[in-house]
Amino acid sequence: MIALDFLRYGYGIFFVVLQSALMFGFFLEWRRDRRATGAGMDGKSPNFAPKVSVIIPIHNEERRMEGLLRSLLKQDYPAQIILVDDGSDDKSPEMLAEFVENARKLGMNDCKVITLNENPGPNRKQYALSVGVAEASGDYLLFTDGDCEVPPGWVRAMAGRMRDGDVGVLIGPVFKKKPGKGFFYLYQCYDHIIRYNYLAGSIGLGAAGGGFGNNLIVNRAALDAIGGYGAVPSSPTEDAALISLIRAQGKYRVRAAALTDAAVETCAEETWRGFAGQTLRWNNGGLFSPEPVTRFSYNLLMLLITVGAFAFPLLPFFPWLWPLPVACLIVMTENTIAAFAFFRKKLPKGGFLNLGYLCTLLFAQPYFTLMTIMGYCGVKSKWKGRKLP
Repeated sequence: MIALDFLRYGYGIFFVVLQSALMFGFFLEWRRDRRATGAGMDGKSPNFAPKVSVIIPIHNEERRMEGLLRSLLKQDYPAQIILVDDGSDDKSPEMLAEFVENARKLGMNDCKVITLNENPGPNRKQYALSVGVAEASGDYLLFTDGDCEVPPGWVRAMAGRMRDGDVGVLIGPVFKKKPGKGFFYLYQCYDHIIRYNYLAGSIGLGAAGGGFGNNLIVNRAALDAIGGYGAVPSSPTEDAALISLIRAQGKYRVRAAALTDAAVETCAEETWRGFAGQTLRWNNGGLFSPEPVTRFSYNLLMLLITVGAFAFPLLPFFPWLWPLPVACLIVMTENTIAAFAFFRKKLPKGGFLNLGYLCTLLFAQPYFTLMTIMGYCGVKSKWKGRKLP
């Protein structure tokens, strides 16, 4: 009985302490980011004007790319823009050609479209990015996706945070647009912020293991230090693999932006199936990361959530299991409070006690558990309808 008490109470205490540590790590990144931008690291200093290459893979983004192209034309910092068309068979090529022409009319002459007629994969997006990186001439490489929209000061805000020369890579926040009403879209917005809080919290604790690849800037020198982009192993989440390599190399630091001036907005998935596929890709990238520290920490977190989720329906039969689901409830409550504390303006309307947010809080735990079980069972994720390794 003593051993059982030690396990159940030990689980609860450990999980809550781990969660609190991650949220403290996020607070540290938020405080550092405020100091950095307040000290002139917002890209507005004339003494820091690096060349930035923006690299964007495109595959059949006709329906979701207009916002991206429009927002790129409004950037207040000059940048090389490389759009890699990975064999699109919709109207994406025509839209990209029109964008380059419009950019030239505005004096943005360093824009190009690279068309891939072949892509050997196995991660086709990763290969498209490698082609873009090879063509880039910037001191810093800034990445986003075709379904995103960026603020006018995005390039400046992300590049400015790289002013400290030992920063090798910086991740920025990504928020999902809410195109409609209902729990489905609300949960996507909530899920994205929760994931970013975990990523930034890990970075704040010195255990960086991932980031959103649609808002990521890399120091070219740091990329060269790990052997170039070709050294990044094939992964469902190539962005996380890149970040882990740079952190493990030990020469450069990984940082996270915690203010919304550098935030990107991305389109919400239109179906549960599409959203689950996206989540599975991210989850598998963490569960099977090629970098040991990232793999261990992510598996630990997902297993803690999974244990709590399985304990909940067993409570009527084994009430002594109560520390497990209670710990998970405390953890998700902390996540929700942090989301409102730091990114309230980016969340759909409704207070913390709004019924919709209470539902998202309760739904997150079984949803994460389902994705984890699918990953362990070998279910493969897809990107643009293409199965990933």
